[in-house]
Amino acid sequence: MDPGQIIGVYGDVSGLPAPVSAHVSEEQLPQLRIYTVAAEWSQSDLVRGSRLRFSQQWTLITDSNNHKSIRTVLPPGPCVPVSGELLSGLSPIRGLRAVVRETGGHQLLEIWDRHGLRKSLNLTALNKHGRVYDDAQFGCLSWSECENKLLYVAEKRKNTSIEKHDGESACGKERSVYCEDWGEALTNKSVPVICVVNLQSGSVSVLQGVPPDVSPGQALWAHGSQSVIFVSWYHEPFRLGLKFCSNRRSALFKLDLDGNCECLSGDNLSVSCPRLSPDGSTLIYLQGRVFGPHNQCLSLQQLDLKSGKTSTLLDVVNRPQSGEFAGVYESLPSCCWSADSQRVVFSSARRNWKDLFMVDRRSNKVTPLSDIPPPPSDPLLPDSPLLPPPPSSHLHHQEHKREKEGLSDLSQVYGSWKLLTIQKDLMVVCCSSPSTPPTLRVGFLPSAGEAVTWQTLQQPTMTFDFHWTVLDVTPPPEEDNTHYSGLDFGAVLVKPSCPLQEAKIPLVVFIHGGPHSQFPAEWNCTTAGLAKLGFAVLMVNYRGSTGFGQDSILSLIGQIGSQDVKDVQMGVLTALQMDITLDSKRLAVIGGSHGGFLSCHLVGQYPEFYRACAARNPVINAATLLGTSDIVDWRYTSVGFQYSYDQIPTAEALAAMLEMSPITHAAQIKAPVLLMLGGKDRRVSPHQGLELYKALKSRALPVR
Repeated sequence: MDPGQIIGVYGDVSGLPAPVSAHVSEEQLPQLRIYTVAAEWSQSDLVRGSRLRFSQQWTLITDSNNHKSIRTVLPPGPCVPVSGELLSGLSPIRGLRAVVRETGGHQLLEIWDRHGLRKSLNLTALNKHGRVYDDAQFGCLSWSECENKLLYVAEKRKNTSIEKHDGESACGKERSVYCEDWGEALTNKSVPVICVVNLQSGSVSVLQGVPPDVSPGQALWAHGSQSVIFVSWYHEPFRLGLKFCSNRRSALFKLDLDGNCECLSGDNLSVSCPRLSPDGSTLIYLQGRVFGPHNQCLSLQQLDLKSGKTSTLLDVVNRPQSGEFAGVYESLPSCCWSADSQRVVFSSARRNWKDLFMVDRRSNKVTPLSDIPPPPSDPLLPDSPLLPPPPSSHLHHQEHKREKEGLSDLSQVYGSWKLLTIQKDLMVVCCSSPSTPPTLRVGFLPSAGEAVTWQTLQQPTMTFDFHWTVLDVTPPPEEDNTHYSGLDFGAVLVKPSCPLQEAKIPLVVFIHGGPHSQFPAEWNCTTAGLAKLGFAVLMVNYRGSTGFGQDSILSLIGQIGSQDVKDVQMGVLTALQMDITLDSKRLAVIGGSHGGFLSCHLVGQYPEFYRACAARNPVINAATLLGTSDIVDWRYTSVGFQYSYDQIPTAEALAAMLEMSPITHAAQIKAPVLLMLGGKDRRVSPHQGLELYKALKSRALPVR
């Protein structure tokens, strides 16, 4: 295959933009109600080798007799670059725009109104704190109700004048003193503080009263803006990695401006995503267990701020029924409340899909809001080239393909619905499928018993006529988990639209990392690029993936390197037997992190089955990873051991870690292996991949 063709296809599929956030404002005119939707997009630029951000705005005119009926959508405004902006936020009343910007090594806070730049503060020069946090874990930018104050989180100012050559403050009195941070993607974030800027005086203050054993983040103003609500993660006795880990001990706190602090949540829990209702009476937040699986099914809690009473709005779903709500697995968008403060809207994994849901506080009833079709009653479609499924598995099959007429039935091709925001009861969502790149859609929250009328604001610049199929597979009896019996798993199969008639289609098995994450039926540029080049792609959601209930997640504990490997292999065998167009003699496997771990397992355990392997930052030897990973707790949990901070490695634990590792099968590998290693990865050290590299090189096996 011509390298130029591959580069061209990659440029096409990776350069398609995706909406990442949105804001809705409303204006009432004598005969009209006008809604303005401002969306921020992210787009890859191969020339720069980085991602760019831009914003775009739409004007929606609603029916004068029914403001929830969109009458006209005016053409969008131009795309405006916002690269260089770290944080931004619109004030609730006057629509002032606050921006934290990086320029010339300084961080600036800018306030913009309709006439231009209204105020600018050099936060770096004020020297009240270190760098402002712009990550999703701690970062925030919250307007007070009076619009005279802003709230954000930054690194605590160091009590030293010593600076590193790159301008960052040294930690402690000497550069050589070790300073903990919060791990992968949160390097140099160690001691966050909550900061308030008074826009009238131009002064910045650091709030006092936060307990010394916690690190605050995700802060927001309480009703009346006289106190602050925030999440704090316990950092004693030491910090563990936070990214992709919903199992870290944390709590909700309320802090007034005089420094009085109280805890709002229970002890020894994991909490995140506090969201205040529009009327200021109720706070919702996500809650989970500490330690155990690094990602989990979460409960949705509601706290009555007047009475102080907490109740469960949505509980953990252990084993969802077919087609039903499967639990909450993802963070909440910053705006997720209905205007009447009675309903909450959110997105979450549901088996092989990402779906959109609404829960009513009055009844605790969950309602799906998307147009994702229910599972088919007949698993076999008459026009599909199928063989009977393997006798040891049970499989449902559902196929979607874009109609040649174009965009006449968009709802049928969206396997992923992600809520960006809901404001004034107008929902803004990002929809996609394996054949349809990210698409911006809007719809008003419906009345009881009614469906949402969705309207597309921005269609993708190109779509692809890929065939895609959703598979639900039950393992054979001999591979059933005795502690969590009866669980199944799934996969998404994507095929090129016009394969060569005389040849079968080579299959790439694409495995997600985590392991507690998911491959929903959404746009994936890697999958699309491979399909465009003529490959079929099978993305397997093995047992332990999110969207299948908490039992599925727990079933993988102590079974990694075995249950997940067998699930992927069963998914591949099932797809091959169901679809005769797939070529069983041309199989490759790819994946990153835990997906790389499984990829290397598969070419080692089934050396005659796969013809090539590409692994990004794979776990190769869990025993040697123990001392270098930022999530040492998961190293123990994954092989079935309880973790505590004072854990000392034992021969038994290290032997269990080695036994479940791909390195034990390295001598059996025959397929060429490509290793892609991140030199600064804090979760999976590059030395993991180098262990396999050396094992294969010493046996004269093809590896690079």
